[in-house]
Amino acid sequence: MTHMSTKIALVTGANKGIGLATAEQLAQAGVKVFAASRNEAKGKAAVATLSEKGLDVTYIKLDVNSQADIDAVYEFFNSNYGRLDILVNNAGIQIESDNWGENTATDISAPALRETFDTNFFSVVSLTNTLLPLLKKSSAGRIVNLSSILGSLHLHATPGSPIYDSKLFAYNASKTALNAYTIHLAHALKNTNIQVNAAHPGWVKTDLGSNAAPMSIADGAKTSVALALAGEEGSTGKYIHLGAELPW
Repeated sequence: MTHMSTKIALVTGANKGIGLATAEQLAQAGVKVFAASRNEAKGKAAVATLSEKGLDVTYIKLDVNSQADIDAVYEFFNSNYGRLDILVNNAGIQIESDNWGENTATDISAPALRETFDTNFFSVVSLTNTLLPLLKKSSAGRIVNLSSILGSLHLHATPGSPIYDSKLFAYNASKTALNAYTIHLAHALKNTNIQVNAAHPGWVKTDLGSNAAPMSIADGAKTSVALALAGEEGSTGKYIHLGAELPW
């Protein structure tokens, strides 16, 4: 049985990229990490690389689009630990285009829009709200929603902003919706010890970000990790990149 003072964390989409780096950095900080992904073989292989480094990371199966999987994860944490301290909603997809400089507003298909929202938005709400009773039992619950600067309506509406000409509608709108959930959830929990924030990792060298990105995967995980480990002085209801606030 894990000691009560050891923090318990769940990181979704943790079989590669920023999710895997987040799991690694949380474990390095002494957190007991459950690394979730829908593909069991890839998830277990990824976790094995961290276990070989002596880190306390365990694979847990979770297809975020499956309510049955979500319910099973709740039962696992409830029966084994009775609480959850950290939830990092990292899983996300972009299925529209390889060209981030494209505008897909006029030709996005309904299925692509729905698939993107299912993973990037609806699943986050379902998982978070299902696990909320466990997070409320934590002495310092932390919810980190992996957003993107591409979710910022202010920057999208501002000519000359760094994202002004990057308008993949389904992806961007799903992150804007996730930002709205972050604000609403933080308000709902404002009188609790749970902090809820949206994280922009940066443009990172991942499968999603490509090798053209300037930031390393390790640096891309830093915002999530900082929010997950923040003390009482930490923010809630904020949109953060490496300690700085972004405009909604």
